[in-house]
Formats: sequence, C-alpha cells, structure tokens
Amino acid sequence: MKYISFICFLLLAISCNTATTSPKNLTKITAKNIAIDSTLVADAKIDSMIAPYKEKMVSEMNRVLTKTAVDITKKAIGMQSTLGNLIADLSYEMANPIYQQKTKQNIDFAMFNSGGLRAPISAGNVTKESAFKLMPFENEFVVVELSREKIIELVNYLIQNKTAHPLSKQIQLTIINDDFDLLINGKKFDKNKNYRVLTSDYLQTGGDRMNFFKNPISLTKLNYKIRDAIIAYFEKEVELKAVIDNRIIVQ
Repeated sequence: MKYISFICFLLLAISCNTATTSPKNLTKITAKNIAIDSTLVADAKIDSMIAPYKEKMVSEMNRVLTKTAVDITKKAIGMQSTLGNLIADLSYEMANPIYQQKTKQNIDFAMFNSGGLRAPISAGNVTKESAFKLMPFENEFVVVELSREKIIELVNYLIQNKTAHPLSKQIQLTIINDDFDLLINGKKFDKNKNYRVLTSDYLQTGGDRMNFFKNPISLTKLNYKIRDAIIAYFEKEVELKAVIDNRIIVQ
C-alpha cells in the first residue's frame, strides 16, 4: 500500500474585533494520510467523460507516419550512428528554411547530442508514438553563430569524447590522432570566418558539457520544437533512409 501525504489547511483561527478589522493569523495546521489503493473505486461518470479523449489520443499516437526497412539506432559505427545521422540531417532540412526566412542566411551545419535520442526506430511502420519515444522532450531549435575558436572547441569535444553525436552531412571531419582536417559545406575550415550551427536550446546553455555553444556571437531562436520537426519530416517521407557516410572519418 502506498500513501501520499496531503497537507490540508483545515483550521484557520481568525481574530475578529467587531469594532475594527484585525489581521488574519494562521494558528493551526493538521495533516492526514489518505490511502491510495485498490479500495478506491473509479468514478464511472469521470471515466465516461475521459473515454472519447483517451480514444482520440491513442488513435493519434498509433497513426502511421512513414516506414523503414531496417532498424535505425544509436549503435556507433566509428563515430557515427544511423539514428544520429538521420536526426541531424532532417533537423537541418526542416530548420534551415525557417532560419533563411528570419535572417536571409543559411545554417552551416547541425549538431546535437547522442543522449538526447531516447529510443531507436524499429523496422516497419513508424508511428507518431515512435517520434514521441525518440524525442520526449520539449526542446526547440536554436542557431548559434560561433567564432573559429568555438568551432575548434566543438571539434576537440568530438575528438575527446569519441561519441557518435548527431552531426549533419554538411560536415566532413577527418580525425588523425589528436589533430583534424575539417571541411564545412565542401570548403576547408576558414579560421577567419564565423559559422552558424543548428542545435537545441538545451545544448546551447551548456547541456551535456557542450560549453562551446554558450555565449555565442549571436543567437537565433526558431520557436520550432525538434519533435515537431521530426514528425513533419516523417510525414513527408515515404520511407526513412539513414546511412553511414564520410562525415566523420577516424584514421
């Protein structure tokens, strides 16, 4: 049997004066344990009121958005994963038009954290529930403008962590021991240029120790939930495709 203690304000003594108004003072607080167990009977009226909404919610969550021929997972292959690549690429595709409309500029690449992907996508039909399990958080897209120093910090973070963090295909990173060669949008990393990186509002504040996203040169909030972007992308794709390519090469 489980007990939840509800603190109830039952007795409030009020000092009253018929001639003048006096302040009200709390004089006593009592608490009572109420058992929450099988002896409590459901209210049929409440159940009947909830039922249509519950059925609608279940139906919506079971709605098929797309399909995949293979499991798409976070299993690391080198420093990539099929799930990480898919999420980074679809995020860029769905967010860049919004950023363009706001700023007349393009995002350079997208980066997220592997830990933010909470469930794989199993082979077969992909439902709306699959998207919620994959991304249960309310995180939104933001774009940070980073200096060359911050980009180097970002790359060193990847090298040191050796984790398959989602990185979009606009990046081609070759890691050679503790050194690296970096191409962004097919061009060699320019140390005199700032770069615009798509990420989440959680990571932008230093989540998962990604402190290089903090205090950017500029910050643009897209007011677009990552989960909403995932659902919208799934809905427009007949079948999901996720590949391991040359975006990160470890020599």
